[in-house]
Amino acid sequence: MTKINFELLKKISEIPGVSGFESKIRNLILDEIKDLSDDISIDNLGNIIALKKGKSDKKVLAAAHMDEIGFIVNYIDDEGFLHFLPLGGFDPKTLVSQRVIVHGTKDLVGVMASKPIHIMKAKEREKTVEIQDFFIDLGLPKKEVEKYIEIGNPVSRERELIELGECINGKSLDNRISVYILIETLRTLKNKTIPYDFYACFTVQEEVGIRGAQTVSLDINPDFSFGLDTTIAYDVPGSIPKETVTSLGKGTAIKIMDSSAIADYRMVKYMKETAQKHNIKWQAELLPAGGTDTAMIQRMNKKGAITGAVSIPTRHIHQVIESVHKEDVKASIQLLTHCIIEINTFNWDHY
Repeated sequence: MTKINFELLKKISEIPGVSGFESKIRNLILDEIKDLSDDISIDNLGNIIALKKGKSDKKVLAAAHMDEIGFIVNYIDDEGFLHFLPLGGFDPKTLVSQRVIVHGTKDLVGVMASKPIHIMKAKEREKTVEIQDFFIDLGLPKKEVEKYIEIGNPVSRERELIELGECINGKSLDNRISVYILIETLRTLKNKTIPYDFYACFTVQEEVGIRGAQTVSLDINPDFSFGLDTTIAYDVPGSIPKETVTSLGKGTAIKIMDSSAIADYRMVKYMKETAQKHNIKWQAELLPAGGTDTAMIQRMNKKGAITGAVSIPTRHIHQVIESVHKEDVKASIQLLTHCIIEINTFNWDHY
């Protein structure tokens, strides 16, 4: 792979699919992978499980969650303004005056609004606006709003994906960039022989408690597994080296640990050696706070899985827009692909 399919990535990023409401992104993925695997199924929770058969019955699982952080309507006031609860973690200061899309019987664009600074008291100006202080303005009276919107409707961010220098910038790259990487990995593997059965899983509800990964891991019971998700790139003004975690453009990241999982040291060794063998640029990831599907696919099965993770360095994570570097994305596809193809060549019995 030498070039990113920006048109595909744009569709993956911009399509809505907040936690618990993943139907549109799920249908897009199904359409993209229908000719790339030997079997595709959807479990009761809504996870996609795509199987490419290998030469033996050992199992390798890679999981990328398809859901994005968003909101859910919990109240419509007398003036037609919407109040909401978050689905996933947000940095509230980034929501001011941002456009969102409310998904009812008709999609309506709204604006995240709060008290104007002109009428704030001095103490209010010093504080960050909390999520509960925001409301959504649809520009319509309550009577019109209720024709299309009801309590329980999901809300996603309205944002176009763009190329930004050497980077890609847009909404929901956590974790739509990993969805793209897993699709492209399946595409690369299509005409290749692999040693073990490979399960490419696109999971749901990661942002609200890593829920989808639990069911796929219990169902598949993998021998080996890889989490695919974004990680922090705090390589900007004001950061200090020990806070950086990863940097854009310095390669894909191999997870050592985060706050919910310690990667199997054998898998870490295997991934490092594979990257070095194929001249794939990589960096180590040790994330002090935050977790991914990696934790659940590692332990939610009968015997546990030998687990690692491919992490994609990302700036402005869990904000309105996020940025990843094109070369890091390419390196992530290359590393995952080679790890799947060559996984039978490593001495896994070595402790």
